[in-house]
Amino acid sequence: MGIVMDIAPSPLASPFPDMPPVEGVTLRVARAGYKDWGRCDLTFVELTEGTAVAGVFTKNVCCSSEVELGREQVKAGKARALVVNAGNSNAFTGYRGREAVEQIMDQVAAHLGCAPEAVFVSSTGVIGVPLPKDKAKAGVDAALAAQPCNWRDATDTIGTTDTFAKGAMATAIVDGKTVTLCGIIKGSGMIAPDMATMLGYIFTDAAVEPAFLQACLSAANLATFSCITVDSDTSTSDTVLAFATGKAGNTPLTGFDSAGADAFAAALTDVCRQLAQLVVRDGEGAQKFITVRVTGAASDDSARRVGLAIANSPLVKTAIAGEDANWGRVVMAVGKAGEPADRDTLSIAFGGHWAARNGLPVADYDEEPVAEHLKGQDIDVAVDLGLGDGQATVWTCDLTHGYISINADYRS
Repeated sequence: MGIVMDIAPSPLASPFPDMPPVEGVTLRVARAGYKDWGRCDLTFVELTEGTAVAGVFTKNVCCSSEVELGREQVKAGKARALVVNAGNSNAFTGYRGREAVEQIMDQVAAHLGCAPEAVFVSSTGVIGVPLPKDKAKAGVDAALAAQPCNWRDATDTIGTTDTFAKGAMATAIVDGKTVTLCGIIKGSGMIAPDMATMLGYIFTDAAVEPAFLQACLSAANLATFSCITVDSDTSTSDTVLAFATGKAGNTPLTGFDSAGADAFAAALTDVCRQLAQLVVRDGEGAQKFITVRVTGAASDDSARRVGLAIANSPLVKTAIAGEDANWGRVVMAVGKAGEPADRDTLSIAFGGHWAARNGLPVADYDEEPVAEHLKGQDIDVAVDLGLGDGQATVWTCDLTHGYISINADYRS
């Protein structure tokens, strides 16, 4: 089937999980040949009739036609298929790009006997090149005729600069039924929180009304995908979609008063968190996975923004890449965040070791355990603002020369 990239996996890579099929979801892949590579690059997912859909999309104003159409399609709340193209983002391509998407929608709709609006399309890859209609048509034809595949094949196929396949699953008891949630995602660069941060797809056999599915996904996104950053850049194509086939047989979830609604929402958030962290672990050139925990902020939103200011700081990220316990760079990042902060109440720690407390260096601060912590792959940075009860956790990676190499050579 497909491969992700013919390069070494990230040192932070996680093994692909053993994910069961989700009833009502059929996966197929094919080779459209969007780039000169010997791999599958088109994923087709057929969804049973009545499948509910919810989505979050990039706020990038130079977004692709796929995103523009998806925003409108998701309002109807129903889906019959998903097509994902890898190697060409089809963004900044005007009417030709939109025509290519509509061609795919019409082609799949004719095959399934559904409305074109029930066919969702995503594309990822180089910006500014219209999706070739001939390759797209041939690729879709091949996918429609292909044998069903597994989650790993589908995940490999949606990748671009990813170095390992990313999947996650969870289960929940809903109305006495065990429901399954399986998610796949691609993303390793051009990652920053802005409603969604990559191409991610979550599938469940739970019966969920579209409005409640949207509410659950939006809340999960705010606490997961919108709390990660690799490089502060938001893609033109970022999309996360959740599909619920209803095949588990539970009484449809309509709100948090429904039996098992809390369990379902928690499972969805769990899958989103797993996927979000996997994207950071595959950050381009990443050698370290960084967790930034902010407490004592004026509000949760303020804590999140402070956390992102730290996580997006090139000075902080390069210091951690160099295993330099330079906590002054964290002070700088807090101060530039534009959020309430007071230098005289600020405290900073690495790996549980406080370097500064209440605006002053710790009197008996020993840098040795901090330096030892920074030699590891999983780095913890804690910041307490000492102002209120707001808190947030943000995940990022270090910034290395590998990031420059990957992005300088991206189009070639």
